[in-house]
Amino acid sequence: MATEGGGKEMNEIKTQFTTREGLYKLLPHSEYSRPNRVPFNSQGSNPVRVSFVNLNDQSGNGDRLCFNVGRELYFYIYKGVRKAADLSKPIDKRIYKGTQPTCHDFNHLTATAESVSLLVGFSAGQVQLIDPIKKETSKLFNEERLIDKSRVTCVKWVPGSESLFLVAHSSGNMYLYNVEHTCGTTAPHYQLLKQGESFAVHTCKSKSTRNPLLKWTVGEGALNEFAFSPDGKFLACVSQDGFLRVFSFDSVELHGTMKSYFGGLLCVCWSPDGKYIVTGGEDDLVTVWSFVDCRVIARGHGHKSWVSVVAFDPYTTSVEESDPMEFSGSDEDFQDLLHFGRDRANSTQSRLSKRNSTDSRPVSVTARTHTNVMNATSPPAGSNGNSVATPGNSVPPPLPRSNSLPHSAVSNAGSKSSVMDGAIASGVSKFATLSLHDRKERHHEKDHKRNHSMGHISSKSSDKLNLVTKTKTDPAKTLGTPLCPRMEDVPLLEPLICKKIAHERLTVLIFLEDCIVTACQEGFICTWGRPGKVVSFNP
Repeated sequence: MATEGGGKEMNEIKTQFTTREGLYKLLPHSEYSRPNRVPFNSQGSNPVRVSFVNLNDQSGNGDRLCFNVGRELYFYIYKGVRKAADLSKPIDKRIYKGTQPTCHDFNHLTATAESVSLLVGFSAGQVQLIDPIKKETSKLFNEERLIDKSRVTCVKWVPGSESLFLVAHSSGNMYLYNVEHTCGTTAPHYQLLKQGESFAVHTCKSKSTRNPLLKWTVGEGALNEFAFSPDGKFLACVSQDGFLRVFSFDSVELHGTMKSYFGGLLCVCWSPDGKYIVTGGEDDLVTVWSFVDCRVIARGHGHKSWVSVVAFDPYTTSVEESDPMEFSGSDEDFQDLLHFGRDRANSTQSRLSKRNSTDSRPVSVTARTHTNVMNATSPPAGSNGNSVATPGNSVPPPLPRSNSLPHSAVSNAGSKSSVMDGAIASGVSKFATLSLHDRKERHHEKDHKRNHSMGHISSKSSDKLNLVTKTKTDPAKTLGTPLCPRMEDVPLLEPLICKKIAHERLTVLIFLEDCIVTACQEGFICTWGRPGKVVSFNP
């Protein structure tokens, strides 16, 4: 999904869109926001975030929803496509002074109908542990800001743990906490545990165990987001220096790296099978990175502004490439395709159910704001760009340019690299949506600069925390290498649909079994019913 400008079609806010699966429809009765439903001034506010947890109760309404808007934090029963939301009755509502919520995460292991643990990060650096069901505040970490004074950018429970959680800051540091331990009354002292290419990990030196247990220093500039692999063994981090860094979490070893085309990387996610990592950022690209091969295998283009969210849909599978369908035109034109889409889904349900759900495609959300933009000609920040290469330290062969069919890459590859390219192409074909038009090599750079937001815009922001830290990285030494292949060296993925669904930039994209949930900086959380999942609603 992209919220781009230009033309009557793109400026009209859509209430439905059609994909190969069928029609996705906005459900107005399932929209969540502040109780008065009046948009707030989003200038200077932290991104609106949404967290879900299922309490597994017997009422059928086990889902709970938490979201932040400005200085406020709300906790609701989420009724999804089934019933209208009563915005006047949140389970819990909190208003903060002097700081704003920036991110939050539920502990799914300990959640019950009587109690739930919710971590909340704040713009001043603190992290709060609350129970919105009991309406209690359990603990406040980094209360005196002795550990880190910068904004919390991401907070998550460590997978499989009831007590450990990880916090990232715009300082570029991450901290591992234990909810059962306290923070010291003085600034912590650290001892180096492990050091590598553009990262260092320290332990906290103290006579008694205290928080933080570990301090990670990663890259240069803000650490914008991190994500644990599905098995919880690896950690992917994206930073304002434009680098993706993937670590083995337990052994604190660097597994691989990738560099953005230019600018910072803002978001990251794993495929459900853990084989791919997808990033998005200020280069307006979606980059697909192979975890096994430690290399970029595809890029998605078509966005005209920063990519703020990327996510995989684990509930849908790819459509057979031999039966492609392309959609264009207005939403009204899609009405006639609704019944066809449902019939097609029903007829193939048994076939698709046998296929692995990890064939799901990545979906991205684009940020519409153009503040804080660095000039495209300024050197990207980061380390020396010489980190992890492919086995044998040899430069891998270029990837095939066509991604329309799985076998096309094999036939186009050179004789020496056909086997490797064919294997990678079979993975790339999972993400292919439309055939790639052949272009001459010189057109790729031109199209990229013309169609992307950063080509001619200079930064006017005074937010020092979000500015890219200048380092000694030479763009000429990273561009065109496995760390950052050129546009013409990897397959390009075309957008399947492009619809404007909000006035403000999109900040949330969550896939649920019966719907898709999106949120925008205006403070509205919207539910989009999946094809065949929308039920009749009587107000």
